[in-house]
Parts: sequence; structure tokens; C-alpha cells
Amino acid sequence: MKYTERHRQIGLKIAYYRKLRGLTQEELAEKIGKSTTHIGSLEAANVERASSVNTLFEIADLLEVPPYKFFQFDEDEKL
Repeated sequence: MKYTERHRQIGLKIAYYRKLRGLTQEELAEKIGKSTTHIGSLEAANVERASSVNTLFEIADLLEVPPYKFFQFDEDEKL
């Protein structure tokens, strides 16, 4: 996948904000109508999985995080 590093960083940010809000993957999945497997694969650093923008917006809304926070990539990482 062309954007593997970006997907990894998005997943790490989702996990960070989810934990900051005190939610498990199961709770997040239930609240946005997705499977725990789906959330787990989004957060997994070694799994290449694309997600819809709508899903990212739903996650951002639930976690009370501006969606742009998921797309602020580390400049030092090779993309």
C-alpha cells in the first residue's frame, strides 16, 4: 500500500485519543456501529487497512477530536 506509514500514524492517533477518553476498542466500535475487528485493524500498526472518511469523522466526533488531528503526520517519517 502506498500510504502505509500514514495509515499507521492515523491508527496510532485513534488509539491515543480513544484511550485518553477511557474507551476500549469494543466500546468505540459499538458507539459508531462498527465491529471490534474493524477498530482493531484501524489501530494496528502492522495492518494495512484503508478506512472511509465518514468512519474517521464518526470516530473524531465521538472522541471529541477535530478530524484534522488524525492527518497531522510526523514530518520525519518516510512516507
